[in-house]
Amino acid sequence: MRVIGADGAQIGVIPTHEALRLADELGLELVEVNPRAAPPVCKIMDFGKFKYETSKKEKASRRHQSTIVLKEIKLRPKTDDHDFDFKVKHIRRFLAEGNKCKLVIVFRGREIVHPETGHAMLDQVVKAVNDVAMVEQRPIMEGRRMVMTIGPRGGVIRPPLIVGGRPIEPSAGGAAPPQAGPPQALPGSPPGLTAAHAPAPAQPAAPAQPAAPAQAAPAQTAAPKQTAANKA
Repeated sequence: MRVIGADGAQIGVIPTHEALRLADELGLELVEVNPRAAPPVCKIMDFGKFKYETSKKEKASRRHQSTIVLKEIKLRPKTDDHDFDFKVKHIRRFLAEGNKCKLVIVFRGREIVHPETGHAMLDQVVKAVNDVAMVEQRPIMEGRRMVMTIGPRGGVIRPPLIVGGRPIEPSAGGAAPPQAGPPQALPGSPPGLTAAHAPAPAQPAAPAQPAAPAQAAPAQTAAPKQTAANKA
């Protein structure tokens, strides 16, 4: 068999017992990677670590995959307006999630002899969701059922982002929140001084309040002196 070493180097074509001995000396396993080659190709590796890394890569690839589900909506050739609006609302929600819708018209009794009523109902549904949907399969008959498939219109509806197992709705207008850029250096400032480290500008001093005018004390009149005549 042709043997590849643990480091990926070609060891060459050697007997099986010799390859097993080399793997035992390194404490690893001899794994057959291509049994259809002539001679078969084997590699010396840590098989447990190989299985762990493989499963990890598969989980990561499944995490980033978007699953499209085919939702089935049943209608009648004579569906009333209330049920029609209710089902159209569900179809729009399914399309907004990135899924496809399978529209089924169910015929009962002698309704099967008037397939044009089913076509009219499907055309009415397509007209109601024409802004977000496109027809992927034209109506076909499957027994007593008329089936048509519609999907989300490209560029109009985008599947929601999945972060941590939960859908993240885009922000209004599709604008991303602003991110702070690197600090900018101030012109004419010493090296290493940026706007983030610049001292805050001094606040202007409050204007001085004018002093209140001094009020003159009321003049006190001297008491008249008593004379001898007044005493008499």
